Amino acid sequence: MKHIINTKNAPAPIGPYNQAVKSGHLIYTSGQIPIDPETGTMVDGGIREQTIQVFENLKAVLEAAGCTLEDTIKATVFLADMDDFPEVNTVYAEYFGEETAPARSTVQVAALPKGSLVEIELVAKA
Repeated sequence: MKHIINTKNAPAPIGPYNQAVKSGHLIYTSGQIPIDPETGTMVDGGIREQTIQVFENLKAVLEAAGCTLEDTIKATVFLADMDDFPEVNTVYAEYFGEETAPARSTVQVAALPKGSLVEIELVAKA
């Protein structure tokens, strides 16, 4: 059985999907882009500011699911430009400690919604 998770503390979905779904003991988040949930607009700044907003959005979704970033077991990072990887990695390390960091994949894509530079989705244990 699946349980739908949505919170006003993260951006509302911009399509026919939910912020996260709990199935069994796992939480699957939808990809988050750097939208400020209060304004509904993309955050100002470059890749660092966008990545921070993405993680803040993900934290809010996981909190609504009853867990934290520490419960993350897999992260998938989508970048518009792989040259941004070093800065994204720096921010990523601020949210995940090296010894307990989840498994991760990072890929460059042709484009992301709303012109975002980064999108991240997570799988966490409930």
